[in-house]
Amino acid sequence: MFDHAKAADSGFDDALAGVVNNRFAIDTFATVRTLAELRQVLEESPFAGIGEDKLAHVPFLESQPSVAQFDQLMEDQAERGREKLAPGTRCLHIDFVDGVGNSRLTGSFIAHRLGCRGTARNVRSVRRIIDRMKD
Repeated sequence: MFDHAKAADSGFDDALAGVVNNRFAIDTFATVRTLAELRQVLEESPFAGIGEDKLAHVPFLESQPSVAQFDQLMEDQAERGREKLAPGTRCLHIDFVDGVGNSRLTGSFIAHRLGCRGTARNVRSVRRIIDRMKD
């Protein structure tokens, strides 16, 4: 977490990723969310607070996938496991019904179908981040 005047500006995500690449030679991406955006993620999640928050995950995505990309993900995942999926605002909502460790739904599987990378946190962690951002 950090506070920066330009954090919400377009292109700041890429600037952060560039710093990591230049400093550590790691090809990565960054995804910045404001406190309001994090709250929105929990509000739009159909899985937050329903079951175990440690099983409900939010992959924060580098871009907004299309409806067709999400539909493809759903179709390809249907026979692979019991996970529940829902689209979100620059994120995906997942309920790992049988646990993350038992799932075949991986970050690379998701990225390939949605056409963008993501970094996931469980709902419990998102709630802790929100609490810390309030201070």
